[in-house]
Amino acid sequence: MEITTRMEFDSGHRIPNHKSVCKNLHGHRYAIEVTVKGEIEEQRHQSDFGMVMDFKDAKNLIKKVIVDEWDHAFIAYEKDLEVISFLNTLDNHKTVILKGSPLQKIWRLLPLNYSPEHLKMNLGIQLDQ
Repeated sequence: MEITTRMEFDSGHRIPNHKSVCKNLHGHRYAIEVTVKGEIEEQRHQSDFGMVMDFKDAKNLIKKVIVDEWDHAFIAYEKDLEVISFLNTLDNHKTVILKGSPLQKIWRLLPLNYSPEHLKMNLGIQLDQ
């Protein structure tokens, strides 16, 4: 069984040294679909009885792991010092600095494969097996 949820977020970036307009600061609206697969909970006393995962829990997880980090942020390449210097002049600006090209990193967001151990250790989320 599987459930899928879709969320959207907006981010800005640029591709330094690009031969065309992508060298300029610009933004995109991203849509992400995440599918959770698993066995249906059979224990009637469990909150998730009859489900793979509570849909609200799935949406909250995606929001915390992806959307909250990237929505309305400017995603900058760590060696794009011009842009980073500029962004640092803005008070409380939401900036995500990446080791590689923003475009490359954004595409690598999918597919995400977090183990239950990763979710528990890094996000404080417990998924019962």
